[in-house]
Amino acid sequence: MDGGAPYNPRTVEEVFRDFKGRRAGLIKALTTDVEEFYQQCDPEKENLCLYGFPSEQWEVNLPAEEVPPELPEPALGINFARDGMQEKDWLSLVAVHSDVWLLSVAFYFGARFGFDKTDRKRLFNMINDLPTIFEVVTGTAKKQRSSEPQIKSTKAVQSKDEDEEGLEEEDEEEHGETLCGACGENYASDEFWICCDICEKWFHGKCVKITPARAEHIKQYKCPSCSNKRIRP
Repeated sequence: MDGGAPYNPRTVEEVFRDFKGRRAGLIKALTTDVEEFYQQCDPEKENLCLYGFPSEQWEVNLPAEEVPPELPEPALGINFARDGMQEKDWLSLVAVHSDVWLLSVAFYFGARFGFDKTDRKRLFNMINDLPTIFEVVTGTAKKQRSSEPQIKSTKAVQSKDEDEEGLEEEDEEEHGETLCGACGENYASDEFWICCDICEKWFHGKCVKITPARAEHIKQYKCPSCSNKRIRP
């Protein structure tokens, strides 16, 4: 598997950074890269696993050959169920197993490098502050959406006017718990966001490769997941 050079995070911060990188890769596979992920999970192939890497990349591949493996392995055979259920249900199932795998890898490192009770609790709390992959994929993560314009550009500008500063603070408060449908990260007032007109999920422009200039010419925006939806047997 080409996931970059292996390394062993030894502190709580390093393990959490490893967790976030792997999580970002898995979320990418199940959202913005979902069409490619779907095609790679051919039920005719052998048992396949979905791997996330600290580099925020993902890969569908056969499980590790060594026994026991260097790291805990993801769920085996995710491709076999692909055509036996609705796509959204299959993706949700893969998301749940991916959440379990991420936790197992994080606490494998914790056990290997002797994290004590305080370290384990701190690591869990850091992880628990992020929405799960399942919550991101299914859209069940707690979020607040505006029913106003479907495209919002929130590029931060240093304002000299107190009223404008007040409006920016209100915007931050209103959307503070909004989560990106691709990466699962929180809203920030210095970034461009766009809302899907179909599923009404918000996305960082950079996550779905939409710039403010391009957004101006979009009458109805469909996120990658909604654009790729089709009836499957």
